[in-house]
Amino acid sequence: MTKARWFRLSVVLVPILMILLIIVYWDNVGTANFYLHTSFSRPHSSGAVPGIAEGEDWEALRDVDEFLAKLLSSSVKQNSSISKKTEQPLVQGSSKPVASNLEENVRGYDWSTHDARASLDQEKLQVERQRTLREFCANSSFTFPTKERSFDDIPNYELNHLIVDDRHGIIYCYVPKVACTNWKRVMIVLSESLLDQGVPYRDPLDIPREHVHNTSTHLTFNKFWRRYGKFSRHLMKIKLKKYTKFLFVRDPFVRLISAFRSKFELENEEFYRRFAIPMLTLYSNHTNLPTSVSEAFGAGLKVSFSDFIQYLLDPRTEKMAPFNEHWRQVYRLCHPCQIDYDFIGKLETLDEDAAHLLQLLKVDRLLRFPPSYRNRTASSWEDDWFAKIPLAWRQQLYKLYEADFVLFGYPKPENLLKD
Repeated sequence: MTKARWFRLSVVLVPILMILLIIVYWDNVGTANFYLHTSFSRPHSSGAVPGIAEGEDWEALRDVDEFLAKLLSSSVKQNSSISKKTEQPLVQGSSKPVASNLEENVRGYDWSTHDARASLDQEKLQVERQRTLREFCANSSFTFPTKERSFDDIPNYELNHLIVDDRHGIIYCYVPKVACTNWKRVMIVLSESLLDQGVPYRDPLDIPREHVHNTSTHLTFNKFWRRYGKFSRHLMKIKLKKYTKFLFVRDPFVRLISAFRSKFELENEEFYRRFAIPMLTLYSNHTNLPTSVSEAFGAGLKVSFSDFIQYLLDPRTEKMAPFNEHWRQVYRLCHPCQIDYDFIGKLETLDEDAAHLLQLLKVDRLLRFPPSYRNRTASSWEDDWFAKIPLAWRQQLYKLYEADFVLFGYPKPENLLKD
C-alpha cells in the first residue's frame, strides 16, 4: 500500500519538478537556441497555437498553462499579502520637484489646483473609449499595418513598452510624450524596483529623471524571454488576463509637435547626432555641420518643423530603422488590437483620468500622480505649427497616423486637411 502511494505521489511531483528545472535552466542560459515565431499572419482561430499540430501535445500544453497559472496566482497572492504589511498610507512628499533636467526646467510644473474643473463621468467615458477601440479593431473595412496579426505574431522586441508590476498586478504600456515620465515614476514606486540608500522610493517626484528612463529599472515583457524561455509567452498571456492593463494616449499631431519641441528645440546631443544632422543634410542642404549640438545652436543651425515632417514622410526613413519611440505610432508601441486594455487614459483629461485610475488600482492612498506641466503643448497650437506645411504633406501625415486618430477617438483635423 505504501509503495502504491509513493508511486502515485511521484507521478504527480516528477512533472512539476521537471517544469521547474526547465524554467531554471532557461533563466540561466537565455534563449540562444530558441526559435522565435514572428511570421506576420491573421489571428489564429480559438484553440489554435502556432507551431503545434492539431492533437499534438495538447494535454501537456494545458498542464503547463495550468501550472503557470497556479504559480502566478500564488505569487500574486503572496505579493499582495506582503504589500499589505509593507505599504504605508500616502505621506506628503516634497512640495516641488528638483529641476535636474533642462526640459523640466524650461517647461516647469503646474501646481495650481483643478477643483473648479467639471468632474467627468469616468465609468461612462471608459466604456465609450473601449467601445470605440474594439469596434474599429473588429471592423474589417478599417485597415492599417499589423492590425491582423495575433499576439503570438508580435516580435519580442516590440513588447519593450509593456512595464509589469507584479506586486499590484498592473501592466502599463508607456507612450513617449504622453506623461510617460511620471507614469514610469508611479510604476517604480508601486513595484519598488528602485531603491534610494536601500529604501524604496515613496514619492514619484523624488526619482531622478535619468533613473526613470533607464531600461534596467523596469521589468518589461521583452525581458521575459531570457528569464522564462519558451514559457514566456504563456506567462505573458496569463498576466495579460489577470492583471489590470492601461495606457495613456494623446492627439497624434499634438504629440508630434511636443516631440519636436523637446527633442529639437532644446539642446539634446543624442537626438542632434542621430536625427538632426541627417535632417539638416537631406532637407536643408547643409554640409560640414558641427559635431556638437551646442555649436550648431550657437551657429543658428536648428531643424525646422518642416524638416521634421519631411523626415517622417520620407520612405527612406523606415528603411534605415523603425521610427523612434517619441514619434512612433501608438498602435505600434502598445498593440491595442492584440491586447485588451482595461483603462484608456488621455492626456487631454490627465488629471481626472489619473485620479480615477489610481482609485481603480486601489493605490490612491499610497501616492498621488505628479502635477501637469504648465506649458504643455496644446491642440490649439496645431494651426500655427502646420501653417507653413504644404497641404499634400499634411494629408500624407494624417494617413501615416490615421490609425491612432481613429482607434482612440480623436476627430479628423479637417481644418488642416483642406485648403
